[in-house]
Amino acid sequence: MDIVIRNLTKKYGAQRAVDDISFTVKTGEILGFLGPNGAGKTTTMKAITSYLIPDEGDVLVGNYSVNKDSQEVKKSIGYLPEHNPLYLDMAVIDYLRFVAELQGVSKDKINGRILEMIDVCGLEAEKHKKINELSKGYRQRVGLAQALIHDPEVLILDEPTTGLDPNQIVEIRELIRKIGREKTVILSSHILAEVEATCDRIIIINRGKIVADGTSEELRKHSQGKEILRVTVEGVERDAFIREAQQVSTVEQVDPLDDEGSYEIQSRPDLSSRKSIFALCCEKNWVLTELTPIQTKLEDIFHELTMDR
Repeated sequence: MDIVIRNLTKKYGAQRAVDDISFTVKTGEILGFLGPNGAGKTTTMKAITSYLIPDEGDVLVGNYSVNKDSQEVKKSIGYLPEHNPLYLDMAVIDYLRFVAELQGVSKDKINGRILEMIDVCGLEAEKHKKINELSKGYRQRVGLAQALIHDPEVLILDEPTTGLDPNQIVEIRELIRKIGREKTVILSSHILAEVEATCDRIIIINRGKIVADGTSEELRKHSQGKEILRVTVEGVERDAFIREAQQVSTVEQVDPLDDEGSYEIQSRPDLSSRKSIFALCCEKNWVLTELTPIQTKLEDIFHELTMDR
């Protein structure tokens, strides 16, 4: 089930929390939705789930509009909000039964769905405990289980790995990727490495506007623009190497990195310096021990696109 956001705008007083954004998420796609605090991520996700109604624009979940068919939209979505609301005095298994009944799961399927969610979300040892007795990580698992209990076609996850330890994060990542083969998933997280490892595509939002949309590799290429190399050379003084390297036609800038003969070389836009630096070292009889392209990190791209200017 595809999600289509069309010119979505949501205002709080004079502030536009979401400002005329449009994008589509295809069935079987896991979308990473990134942005700093206050960028409009949660507002957008709440609009998709029909938790709030847009001031302008529309969201289509399948053939249903959040403006006209909000109840049908809700039936198709599993939602784990950032602040996971749970009934703390209920046992895990009782809570999942309660949610299944609320979601309209047929009585003959409820027990099977509960057992499946307990298995999938790793809650077997905790299923008879009250939720207030669980660690934060296990409460998050209960939140995932309730989002999945009615087998929705769309899954909206706002910070799903909050409070999980590294082993649990890997398990939840694999679970999300498995789910994403058949469902449409939107995942918001501040853990950028997790987004990159889990998601097929990334959208970055800042001040209510989309500032980037693409795969992590596409975002790197678009952001980097210039090739950056880490070069280590033996048998030459630092000043001599910098002087000679800066005379290479493809090189824009050379910066020393340490006292061991390592440098960061930035090429001119749309050019590569790898062959010319190698040729220079051969010509000068310098020992080239490292020539490595430096890949732009997702964190650097995020900072570049969302920092205050």
